[in-house]
Amino acid sequence: MIIFDLRCAPHAHVFEAWFASSADYEDQRARGLVACPLCGSEEVAKAPMAPAVPAKGSAGRGPELFSGTPADVKAMLAAAAALQKTMLANSESVGDRFADEARAIHDGEADARPIHGSATRAQAQALIDDGVPVAPLPFPVFDPGEQN
Repeated sequence: MIIFDLRCAPHAHVFEAWFASSADYEDQRARGLVACPLCGSEEVAKAPMAPAVPAKGSAGRGPELFSGTPADVKAMLAAAAALQKTMLANSESVGDRFADEARAIHDGEADARPIHGSATRAQAQALIDDGVPVAPLPFPVFDPGEQN
């Protein structure tokens, strides 16, 4: 596994992402699967990174955020995917009506309930700007009836 610091073009948000290889990053980016977790922008590029140079001995070492193996990473991703599957199973799919439904729930004009669906970047940003609590799902959701 390789970790890249990525930066979105619209807002210069910097975030980390894990990939199997540089080629895997390029492939996922080309397919539109890499997006900023803060604003949802797919205009993402690698940010400058300092090389990880270990200190001599244990003196001067900072805490490691994650020292797991690739199998550990795979297990964490599988757990996140399972959680997302449970969340989707326990929420109502409102499709492209998501922005309108989320706003109606927030404004008390519709019954409060968990929902999921799709929204444009502009719709999602407008919801966030208006204080409507929304968040992107960590993994793409594909409609089984949709042809890929």
